[in-house]
Amino acid sequence: MEIAKLKHTGSSAFLLMAGPCAIESEELAMQIAERITGISDRLKIPYIFKGSYRKANRSRLDSFSGIGDEKALKILRKVSEQFDVPVVTDFHTAAEAAMAAEYVDVLQVPAFLCRQTDMLVAAAETGKVVNIKKGQFLSPASMKFAVDKVRESGNNRVMLTERGTMLGYQDLVVDYRGIPEMQATGCPVILDITHSLQQPNQSSGVTGGKPQLIETIARAGIAVGADGIFIETHPDPASAKSDGANMLHLDLLGRLLERLLEIRNSILTFR
Repeated sequence: MEIAKLKHTGSSAFLLMAGPCAIESEELAMQIAERITGISDRLKIPYIFKGSYRKANRSRLDSFSGIGDEKALKILRKVSEQFDVPVVTDFHTAAEAAMAAEYVDVLQVPAFLCRQTDMLVAAAETGKVVNIKKGQFLSPASMKFAVDKVRESGNNRVMLTERGTMLGYQDLVVDYRGIPEMQATGCPVILDITHSLQQPNQSSGVTGGKPQLIETIARAGIAVGADGIFIETHPDPASAKSDGANMLHLDLLGRLLERLLEIRNSILTFR
């Protein structure tokens, strides 16, 4: 799938979508983008910078939601221009699709909203690549219908992202059978590693997580053939304004990607 500015597409590596959960400041976004582009170029991994211009799905009214839509979107565009990488962000209503599309290369439909027909159609009509996250409440097979909505609206540039399935009220589990099942749609399938390790609906109103299992989830995803991985990362997860409990520390990203490439290359060798 052709995406503007996406480098190293001829390599055998997986696609990497990574960045902070939310755009907190220009300085932080640039710091993270510089670190990850350096790693991805060294390892020849195709890379898309990720950052949310607003967090609309918050448990509590006093939770951080953003620094302002236009301000954050302009930062995303600056990241793209300065580091020559594509950028992805999620949007939250059909009306926001065209607005976000002016600044980013990939529009992401959030998991809780993946059945919203008007959002899928609006994203399709921008002509951008559309990344649809699988709802925590849906089977992998049911994502075919979300893909169909985008394709039948005239856009064949679709990716799917697995981000875990609810297990009880406060945990998620990854069913790795869903990756090849969703690949049967003809779409690349990305594994969202860090969101799969969330522990939502905590009594505090702040989502928990199990970041110590990031490498476990990632290694298994690459082993079963995921086309890419999605990781939220931060130089100080404890101070992150959103989803810090399940983020990967930025200092750990390079070595993790090296290990995942070793797994990927081993699989390709024995095919």
